[in-house]
Amino acid sequence: MAKKVVATLQTAGKDWAKVIRTLKSEKTGAYYFKEDSLPLSEAKELIAKK
Repeated sequence: MAKKVVATLQTAGKDWAKVIRTLKSEKTGAYYFKEDSLPLSEAKELIAKK
């Protein structure tokens, strides 16, 4: 089943980007990482905001 998902992402994956953001926890104050797969247009907007 994993092969099916990987094959699907490879064919449609050219319009997507993996975005890794550093966020700070309000509760503990520690930093953590959040990974997202976003369409290229949304990824460019997110990067432009910072």
